[in-house]
Amino acid sequence: MKDQVDYTLYLVTDSTEAILGSRHLVEVVEQALLGGVTVVQYRDKTSDTGALIKTAKALHEKCKKHNVPLLINDRVDVALAVGCEGVHLGQDDMNVTEARRLLGDGNIIGATVSSIEEARIAVERGADYLGIGTLYATSTKKNTKDIIGVNGIRSILRYLHTSSDEAARQIKTVCIGGVNALNVQRVTYQLHAPSDASSPPKSIDGVAVVSAIVAAKDVEQAAANLKTLLCTPPTFTHSSPSTTAINGDDDAWTSLAHLHTTALTLTRAVHTHGPLSHNMTNLVVQNFAASVALAIGASPIMSNAGAEAPDLARLQGALVINMGTATPDALRNHALAIAAYNAAGRPVVLDPVGAAATSARKDALASLLAAGYFAVIKGNEREILAVAHASGLVMLKTGHAGQQRGVDSGHALYDLPHRAHIVQRLARRERTVVLMTGATDVISDGRRTYAVANGHAYLGMVTGSGCTLGTAISAYLAAAPEDPFLAAVAALLHFEIAAEEAGRSEAVRGPGTFVPVFIDELYRRRKAIVDGVLEEGPERMKVEVLTEVKDAGILKEL
Repeated sequence: MKDQVDYTLYLVTDSTEAILGSRHLVEVVEQALLGGVTVVQYRDKTSDTGALIKTAKALHEKCKKHNVPLLINDRVDVALAVGCEGVHLGQDDMNVTEARRLLGDGNIIGATVSSIEEARIAVERGADYLGIGTLYATSTKKNTKDIIGVNGIRSILRYLHTSSDEAARQIKTVCIGGVNALNVQRVTYQLHAPSDASSPPKSIDGVAVVSAIVAAKDVEQAAANLKTLLCTPPTFTHSSPSTTAINGDDDAWTSLAHLHTTALTLTRAVHTHGPLSHNMTNLVVQNFAASVALAIGASPIMSNAGAEAPDLARLQGALVINMGTATPDALRNHALAIAAYNAAGRPVVLDPVGAAATSARKDALASLLAAGYFAVIKGNEREILAVAHASGLVMLKTGHAGQQRGVDSGHALYDLPHRAHIVQRLARRERTVVLMTGATDVISDGRRTYAVANGHAYLGMVTGSGCTLGTAISAYLAAAPEDPFLAAVAALLHFEIAAEEAGRSEAVRGPGTFVPVFIDELYRRRKAIVDGVLEEGPERMKVEVLTEVKDAGILKEL
């Protein structure tokens, strides 16, 4: 049986009053089994041996009816007495080798690991699966020393994926710690082993859940909901087919003619749909961002109240999270909004403003990355480097020395090939679109990568120009969520070509006079495209197709 175990939804029981309440554990587990739980681990650290055996026997009867294995936490003696399918062992319990000697080869033995070394030892000793964690802090996990987060689990998965040991490559994995209905799809989507594009990554085989099932008012429904979420694509990575669906084969993106046509199509889509652009941004740029949204045909709302997000997310728009004001209160509201838009399957743009400037901002960035999934992450070079570091990528070769001081981009640290490698690698790791802005922008979804040299120097001299680019991207994402990469590129081209046109205007004498003319040009370009009077071809786009982004040898994964 152990070779056919389905680890998708792994229930760990909790008999404490705070979680179980006055309900009977066996009845709760039966409801969970009806809801679709695929493995049950009986965990009870306080009852005496006689009580453990009695409860375990009752649980085993229920599990057998559903052909689901029952594992006993820690207690090999109880597993032997009950005759159940196996045990799960922590680092402070009996080791896997001794448990295997007692239980035999036919029983399942799982091991908790929180480091590569612990994983290596568990595989070497013959574990059948690994329980990797702890992912997030929980009320049921009192010992927080083993909280390793997303990056810690990724590193273990990558070790298993690249191991020369066949057993390590094939071993099943389950993550545990704070998994619930709000984050389970993001967890399963992003917890994959970072690898090169030619090799499919090793992912987790299931999630272990405690209170999200045991403490639920309707246990069967909670389990069924989790099972559905685990067996369907994440809501935030797909949308229903749009009338503006982007057509073309897998290689169409390399054609600038196709890109030009697509960009014009998406500009018309924004105009037609007038999508909501919900901006959670700082007061300095709210007016500018709203004006940009209106000029390109979107409907802006500037609301930093997380409580409004569930209602706004139902309006089929997109959200911009701007880190310009990284206060604890702002971060709490951001987390609420991100969760609401993720749950509604609507796009979220992260603008990590000044993320590399201070330790507090780096912590804020880590908090936001843990709060939800982002369809696009955009920032200047130093900000994207801060995102890469928060994602678990270490720079082996630094560029020119210099810490970010404010929200300005500063001088370039890396040349284009290095920047392209960083952006593509980060996009692949986070399974999202990453845009690094600069004199030449680099944008990638991990497979497709462009360098875009449109724009004007005045953009770098105006407060909030980068923030308003995030607003433009959100509008395009809302209008065409089926391909965030091309939507973001189309928004970038609209924004930067308009900036070029504004910069040429005789009315512009510097950054101060640039802004109103720039807003006019955003509007003028949109109208020209919609009215079919735009007289330009693909050559207007200063886009380089980067079909081969080489490993620059400057990144290492933790």
